[in-house]
Amino acid sequence: MARPRRIVLVRHGESTGNVDDTVYEREPDHALALTDRGRTQAGETGKRLREVFGHERISVYVSPYRRTHETLRAFHLDPELIRIREEPRLREQDWGNWQDRDDVRLQKAYRDAYGHFFYRFAQGESGADVYDRVGNFLESLFRSFEDPDHPPNVLLVTHGLAMRLFCMRWFHWTVAEFESLSNPGNAEMRMLVLGADGKYALDRPFERWRDPEPYGITG
Repeated sequence: MARPRRIVLVRHGESTGNVDDTVYEREPDHALALTDRGRTQAGETGKRLREVFGHERISVYVSPYRRTHETLRAFHLDPELIRIREEPRLREQDWGNWQDRDDVRLQKAYRDAYGHFFYRFAQGESGADVYDRVGNFLESLFRSFEDPDHPPNVLLVTHGLAMRLFCMRWFHWTVAEFESLSNPGNAEMRMLVLGADGKYALDRPFERWRDPEPYGITG
């Protein structure tokens, strides 16, 4: 099994929806573009990625949303070194189709009270639903490592919730641990690095907004 040396997760740059939540009433979530600031953020992250990867090959998986594709494009990675696959399982949490701003704000308040992992948006998904599809993707990713010529780097260009849930699944974090973590900022990255002991470690933790509140000994 040719396990990669690095698995890098990147959240998309700032999008129009990050600065104006009324845009969801007029445009589909998947169609929202980056702002000028978002493109600058992605460009800066691209510089760091090019330094990390050097001249090594990269297997890239990108969410099918416009903002993630635009983020990847702004990285300016060497096209000779990358293979790109659009991966729908890495898409954003579904909050419904055309979204009424006041209704979404109310549901977000319900979610904050009920719990981000278990609360399901009325016409969309819960965090648990996203966990399931991210876990399904992870199984496919593991199978890809069976290729002896697998690139030494994997890059996932996705969304903040998917990044946290990917790490939750990979490192076997509890729901309580997940609930205590904040989303990364726009164009922020986290890197899983393969150590000499054959285990992956996260290069830096996600910020916590509270201490975990477990129900039992698993916490």
